[in-house]
Formats: sequence, C-alpha cells, structure tokens
Amino acid sequence: MKKYSVLLPTYNERENLPLIVWLLVKYFAESKIDYEIIVIDDGSPDGTLDVAKQLQKIYGADKIVLRPREKKLGLGTAYIHGIKHATGDYIFIMDADLSHHPKFIAEFIKLQQDNDYDVVSGTRYTGNGGVYGWDLKRKLVSRVANYIAQVLLRPNASDLTGSFRLYKKDVLDKLVHSCVSKGYVFQMEMIIRARQFGYTVGEVPISFVDRVYGESKLGGNEVIGYLKGLLYLFATT
Repeated sequence: MKKYSVLLPTYNERENLPLIVWLLVKYFAESKIDYEIIVIDDGSPDGTLDVAKQLQKIYGADKIVLRPREKKLGLGTAYIHGIKHATGDYIFIMDADLSHHPKFIAEFIKLQQDNDYDVVSGTRYTGNGGVYGWDLKRKLVSRVANYIAQVLLRPNASDLTGSFRLYKKDVLDKLVHSCVSKGYVFQMEMIIRARQFGYTVGEVPISFVDRVYGESKLGGNEVIGYLKGLLYLFATT
C-alpha cells in the first residue's frame, strides 16, 4: 500500500493547525489511504508546537510527526528537513492556514496514479480553480505576477506560485536541493526546475481560500523578492 507524507511548515498557526489536521485525518481515513502528517514548526511564539503535541496525543505519534526547529529558516530548508523524516512514497506540500482544502487530495492522487506524473500541482487559474477571500488588488497582483512569469519562463504550468502539490519523494528531494530561491519565488523555481529536469507535471484545479485566523506572511519585501527571483530565473534557465 502506498504511503503519503504531508509536510506542514508552521509559524504562528495555533488556531489553524487543529482544523487542518482534523480535515487531513478525515479525508485520508475516508479514502483508506496510509498517511503521516509531519509538522515542521519554526519556533512559533504563539504556542503552535504545544498545540501540535496535543494533536499527537489525540491521533498518535505514527500519524502526527513533530519535527520542530528553533527559528524561521525558510520554506526550502523546512521541506529538506521534512523529507529527511518522511517515510511515505509520495509527499504532499500544503499550507497549514486552511487556504488549501484537503478535499482535493483524492483528485491529486488519482491524477498522479492515472498518468504516473512526477509532480501534481494545484492550480487556481484553470478549470474550476479560483481564489476566495482576496480583495481586487490582491487578485490583480497575483494574476499579473503569474502572467509575467508565464511570458518570461514558459513553464508549461498555469499556476507557478501555488504551494499545494504532490511529489514523488525522490523528485521533491532533487528539486529542493537544486533550488536557490527563498520566499515566494521558491515554489515557482520548483516548477521551472522540474521542467529543466524533464519531470512530468499535472494540474488539479483547486479553490484557494484566504486565511481566517492569523495574518498573511505576504508583504512588500516578498513582492520585491518575487520580481528579483523572476528575473534571476529568466536569466539562468
């Protein structure tokens, strides 16, 4: 039986973590899928790790695996850290803030199995995909950023900055070690490197919902970093 590991990097997600874990457990159990959820907390001052420990008591240490770090060290290193401890054949990456609903997991798995894709990426920009809870300005920024990336990089994927994806374990390991970007550019570089290495990429339309609890990590510095990263990838790939 194939096993799926979910990497959940967290920082100040004490309100969201119980909900996303409950939903993940629910959908995996209903689908009779073997799984583990690896929580990688980066020293959250709000007590996220304490909540994670309570969840581990409820669901079991074999299902809720805690691999905390002392401070924020970046998304890429969080994935590298998580992969080291993952025992699944396939790895899901997703946000812990409820913007990615686990109800789409079955579609990811079916598409991957039917086509033997190396990567299956959730997309907000094709089919029934969409974004809910954003104001017009943020939707416009997202669309423009994605459009510029499409024109410059021609990635053969419709959503470059999304972070709800399913990878074969060895593929994810190679990609994260090949990427140099940080912040929000990291997810984009993952898809570009996948194209470079000749990996196959499938897409599942998803509904992205803005966080209910906590604050978005997206700010002005991330936007500037995105543009710099975009130009770097254009110049080097």
